Amino acid sequence: MAQTNNSQTREHFGSRLGFILAAAGAAVGLGNIWGFPTQAASNGGGAFLLVYLVMILVVAFPMLVVEMAIGRYGQANPVDSMRSLTANPMGKKLGATVGWIGLSVPSAVLAFYSIVGGWLICFLLGAITEVLGFEQATAWFKGFSVERNLFGTITFYVLTVLIVQGGVKQGIEKWSTRLMPALFVLFGLLFIYIMTQNGAMEGLKHYLIPDFDKVMDRKLILAAMGQGFFSLTIGGCSMLIYGSYLSKKESLPKMAMNVTLVDTAVAFIAGLVVMPAMFVAMQKGVQIYAEDGSLLSSDTLVFTVLPLMFDSLGLLGQLFAIVFFLLLTIAALTSSISMLECPVALVSERFNTERKTTSWVLGGLIALFSIVIVFNFGAMFGAVATIATQYLQPAAALLFCLFGGWVWSRNSKIKELQQGCPEFTQGWFGKLWPTYVKFVCPVLVATVIWASFG
Repeated sequence: MAQTNNSQTREHFGSRLGFILAAAGAAVGLGNIWGFPTQAASNGGGAFLLVYLVMILVVAFPMLVVEMAIGRYGQANPVDSMRSLTANPMGKKLGATVGWIGLSVPSAVLAFYSIVGGWLICFLLGAITEVLGFEQATAWFKGFSVERNLFGTITFYVLTVLIVQGGVKQGIEKWSTRLMPALFVLFGLLFIYIMTQNGAMEGLKHYLIPDFDKVMDRKLILAAMGQGFFSLTIGGCSMLIYGSYLSKKESLPKMAMNVTLVDTAVAFIAGLVVMPAMFVAMQKGVQIYAEDGSLLSSDTLVFTVLPLMFDSLGLLGQLFAIVFFLLLTIAALTSSISMLECPVALVSERFNTERKTTSWVLGGLIALFSIVIVFNFGAMFGAVATIATQYLQPAAALLFCLFGGWVWSRNSKIKELQQGCPEFTQGWFGKLWPTYVKFVCPVLVATVIWASFG
């Protein structure tokens, strides 16, 4: 009975669009806008794009359906949703453990992600003060001081908590339906502007025309697989928790497909903007590739190369720098709200606490950890980022996958997917999916894990 009881009082997304934009927003983060174009630039442009699109459909989409289905079935936070998959007491214990491992992912990711979000806010403010002619303020915002990083990080947390405390409809849905369209509009403006510059066309060709010799390259395939996997935050718990707020009347495969399409569209458009921008910067004399054809500053591409390009384009360039950093801040925020939502949902459901207080307390606790990282940046930042994204997230994804494939009974899975999609078992996807999740997905996820150690 607990389940039906829970689903009646549980807040759901108010509209289909609200859910799609919120879930896509959770998936759209710096991985799409910063990671994807960087990976494409390092791995032969068009060839990478082609393999990436295949990998999204083969690896990420079936896994996304699993994660969302577990959440909607359990109608609860990750820990209780994983427990609900089996009646076996030992299985329940294991499920809870998997849920806790899953929950550690968004919390650990948020700890370093919000520092990057803070840099973006500082770069945004720096771009504004530069246009206004406040030189000292600009130097402070663009510098890399501990004080500036603290200011940015705390500001980013405050914005995140303010959205999460509003709940699903008034907080997450309300802001996702505003921020995500803004993202597309800003991208459009930026694309039109960059395409008017010298060298942009060359960059566009490099991005859109695949070099078929590179398509079968092992390194490229593994990079595309990993990128697709992280792009949809598989194993990051956000999709599980958003799935639990999805009405039973909706078709899960359709919703998952829409989320996948919006997320992939953002990554694709980011490439359309960043890749030509890199070639424009090269025309202006900014060095991007090393002698051997590898990217010089892959991790700082967004923070160094693009601002240099904007600076070289005069006042209009400076105005577009504001647009660009606003865009990145929005992308970072739509992800951070889904990360904070995971622990907030757990605590407020388990202990019946008020959402507002829970959001501030948990946001504050994770923020304290971020502050420790800021003060010990050299020693901790890279380590926390690596542990969260290379170890915890793939491990959680593999466990979700094994649990969803092997512990959760086939009948129960199919029944969950037939809600809102009664014809599920008639199509080829419905026939194939349960077996695919059981046997193929774990192998693919294990490959991603193996590649990250390679």
